[in-house]
Amino acid sequence: MKQYSYAAAALLGLGVAQILATVQVYLSNVRLYRTLLGVSDAGYLTIPNQRIMQTLPDLAPAFFGGLFFTVSVGAFIALLCLGAVWLWDRLFCRNRHVTIFLIAIWAGCLVTANIRGVDLMVSLYFIFVPCAVLSLTLRIMPARSRKKKWKEGVVHVVSVLILAALWVTQMDSHLLLDVRDHLLVSNRLGTTINDFYYTYTLYPAEAFKSLDQKMVKAYRLEGIQDKSVAGSIERRLLNYDYLRVEGDSPVDMTISQKGAFLVFSNGNRNILEVAPPAFFSETGKILREFSARSDMHRFFRQFTFYSLLIGFPVTLYLFFLLLFRALAGLFLSMEVSSMFASALCLAMGIALFAFFVQSRVKSAAIGDVASALESERWQERVAGLKLIEKEGTEVSDFQAYRRMIKSPHIAVRYWLARSLGVSRNPETYDDLLGLLNDPHPNVVSMAFFALGKRGDTRAISVILTHIGLSDHWYSQWYAYRALRRLGWKQTVLP
Repeated sequence: MKQYSYAAAALLGLGVAQILATVQVYLSNVRLYRTLLGVSDAGYLTIPNQRIMQTLPDLAPAFFGGLFFTVSVGAFIALLCLGAVWLWDRLFCRNRHVTIFLIAIWAGCLVTANIRGVDLMVSLYFIFVPCAVLSLTLRIMPARSRKKKWKEGVVHVVSVLILAALWVTQMDSHLLLDVRDHLLVSNRLGTTINDFYYTYTLYPAEAFKSLDQKMVKAYRLEGIQDKSVAGSIERRLLNYDYLRVEGDSPVDMTISQKGAFLVFSNGNRNILEVAPPAFFSETGKILREFSARSDMHRFFRQFTFYSLLIGFPVTLYLFFLLLFRALAGLFLSMEVSSMFASALCLAMGIALFAFFVQSRVKSAAIGDVASALESERWQERVAGLKLIEKEGTEVSDFQAYRRMIKSPHIAVRYWLARSLGVSRNPETYDDLLGLLNDPHPNVVSMAFFALGKRGDTRAISVILTHIGLSDHWYSQWYAYRALRRLGWKQTVLP
């Protein structure tokens, strides 16, 4: 079984990452729960609402939310470690200078992750995952063979590079949305994956968001004797979704007074000292500066992004490679089964790419919007709706409009909701309200987005009602943004 040593080490790394991610998301959820309790007790609207909020201390959201960090950060670190130990052992023969160089890179990552403040949970990823992967790999790695076996390794690397080069040709600002529309929500399995993603990714997102990225922020005033100044601060911060709470619930910001200055703190760290007139004249700028200076997760967010972009696809490739290799190994030699598995993965990847390119219809390729909306291919109808939204065309002017409201294709209803955001026909308002009851949360989210974009304040009471009844955090997130765009804001404490 030594030929599977790398796979075993990678799985161990993923297992360690999942444990850490579950703990990280759980602690974040508990803190968010306590914060939202303070916000709720103060009489404000909470996002997520009470239904979702009550699940935050449960283990399931932490475990399933932690999978996001496992398949991104955990997978990327495990792959980097496997690559490093292979190069160190096979190519550089455990050279001492190379060892020092690799340790320096590891230490640099650890320092960079904590340069804006010590973050224990993030540090543990860069400590425990490499230690687990390296210790197991070195223990069960096959001994170096005198016979150089480059062929198998080259085939694997070339397969990955070919697939990467193909997908790079499709890179643009719409790629992720198009992958969702054409590879996920277009089929039952993909829809299940999509729904899982949108149900659980907001939990880990809360664990490393900057303050500016949070939907609702809680703060506390301490030691400000002048009630008029306190009231002015409170009213000004409401415009930026900072909500004043009392008690001992966790807060994102504490404002106290030191002489003639307001002191803005995050946890035990004093971040800014600002004179009250400067705060009132440049509130937005000061809050952005406070968010930037108190942001401890900038490196981790960037690392997670590249991990998701690189680590997840490579891990997926390796999963199928090992699966096909194990099945082929029942009938073929180890070397032949490995080559066969790599060729099969490459063929599957090319087939998936070809299907995506064939299915993806760009708006620029649409010559006649009316014909596109009447097309038998849902992909062309989606492309037509995208063009309508982009150009601000009135979607109700097209005869196919009514039929698309009840389209069986999620992507069609999704982009129809977006196109209704630029509609100025009063009759389409009720159609948009009807989409708030769509069975798919992505469509509901875009209906909220469209209501905010239309600017019709009649929608405020409707949106508030739906937030209270909703059982999906992602939809509530869009609903709150729509409320703010319509001019609504949280009520001031009595």
